[in-house]
Amino acid sequence: MPAPLLAPVLAAVRALGRTPVGDRVVVLIDGPSGAGKSTLADAVLAAWPGPVAPTLVRLDDIYPGWGGLDAAIAQIGAHLLAPRRAGEPAAWQRHDWVADKAAEWHGVDPARPLLLEGCGALARSHVALSNVRVWLDADDGIRKQRALDRDGGVFEAHWDQWQRDWERYRNRERPEGCATLRLTATPEGTATGAPDARG
Repeated sequence: MPAPLLAPVLAAVRALGRTPVGDRVVVLIDGPSGAGKSTLADAVLAAWPGPVAPTLVRLDDIYPGWGGLDAAIAQIGAHLLAPRRAGEPAAWQRHDWVADKAAEWHGVDPARPLLLEGCGALARSHVALSNVRVWLDADDGIRKQRALDRDGGVFEAHWDQWQRDWERYRNRERPEGCATLRLTATPEGTATGAPDARG
């Protein structure tokens, strides 16, 4: 993971300090398919600056099928982010992609930091329930190839449907505008980006 991508995220977490907010920080990572969100989340988890490592939740494990973007957004808002902010039991439900049905629930400790990554993480309803919000983008050609390569071609048959749903989400929620950090991965494996002016 290029340092120009990882460093701003870690700096934003450190800036929260050792406070109840800092100890229970919520980091959201959003962006189009293939931009590198999962890789960035793994790097943030490995380099986490606090004494307690965050719980990592991936939206890929939650979408209830290829048309499930909006359903996953609603689930994490109602069952994960809102209860967690209130200090109440929080959880997310896994979707079994092989059986194509809902599977088990996973509890999330509200006292631990939370790292949530995936398309839909920066829905506007999640802004007040989070502390650090990352928008990660990449060249369209590069990211599409990455997305299609990682599952042996399964995604290819669903790419157009997913892109339509993604564009509807993006036009409706304007997730880039919800970000506190906007980063762009480049084809050379470096990155560009800076904190949003609003912090």
